[in-house]
Amino acid sequence: MSHYTALLDANILYPAPLRDVVMQLAVTDIFKAKWSADIHREWIDALMRNEPHRDLAALERTRDLMNQATRDCLVTGYQTLVASLDLPDPDDRHVLAAAIVGRCDVIVTQNLKDFPNAAIEPFGIEAQHPDDFLSNHLALAPGLFCSALRKVRARLQNPPYSAEDYLAILTQQGLVATAAELEQFSELL
Repeated sequence: MSHYTALLDANILYPAPLRDVVMQLAVTDIFKAKWSADIHREWIDALMRNEPHRDLAALERTRDLMNQATRDCLVTGYQTLVASLDLPDPDDRHVLAAAIVGRCDVIVTQNLKDFPNAAIEPFGIEAQHPDDFLSNHLALAPGLFCSALRKVRARLQNPPYSAEDYLAILTQQGLVATAAELEQFSELL
């Protein structure tokens, strides 16, 4: 459906509730999702640091399933570009390099300060908070968006969540505007 291409930063792929939403929207073709092996490594390392009891093999399986489920998602060949880029946090240069090589329109990240407009606009890329990114896509295709979220909520069985409970989870994830806009569609979720 969309020709809008988004590079998903590691902080979008972990925590899981946010990853579940963007992944379902991506496989629904509401937008094209991209990431890199470095981004996968980053979110898996962060999760293992915060939850050391987790099974690394299970997380690697999640990574592999994400790569299989999402068409043309894995950006490669960007490493030579990293050193030439200038960002406030040098550790984020690989994200911008992958966005450039992946011909992405936007970097979806919780850390907007790490991707100042002056540094990314010359490449035709903007940074968006996931709440802005998702609320924009909800406005573009509310039916498809709600259908995708209904699938995510239906997979949550232990315990099952009402639409209201699920919207509360999205709000806790920082998707305040998106969850508020979704309230009018709660019967579709």
